[in-house]
Amino acid sequence: MHIYSFEKLETWQIARVFRKEIYLLVKNFPKDEIFGLTSQIKRSASSIGDCLAEGSARITAKDKAHFVSMSYASAVETINHIIGAHDLGYISTDDYILFRQKLDQLTNKLNALRKSILKN
Repeated sequence: MHIYSFEKLETWQIARVFRKEIYLLVKNFPKDEIFGLTSQIKRSASSIGDCLAEGSARITAKDKAHFVSMSYASAVETINHIIGAHDLGYISTDDYILFRQKLDQLTNKLNALRKSILKN
């Protein structure tokens, strides 16, 4: 089996684990949110890794960096959804803090990856 370049990225590996954790977290959201916040947070969390994978197939550094920027935007969108979930009482303060820390780590790595791509 071929291993694609994005699979080797530490940032993508973190995004992969994060997506799974989000999917497990939202299982406890109210059923009436299935097409609302639940769907939105799953989509934005998934998009973090999706954009990294898609960007890895681009030819130019500028295009690759653009997709890392899109991944960063998806991470920031996920932060917004985490805030909303906390405000609505769907997640505890402990989970809110934990997921914010995970997203801070991920956004820092995304910034570093983007800078590294543009440097080369």
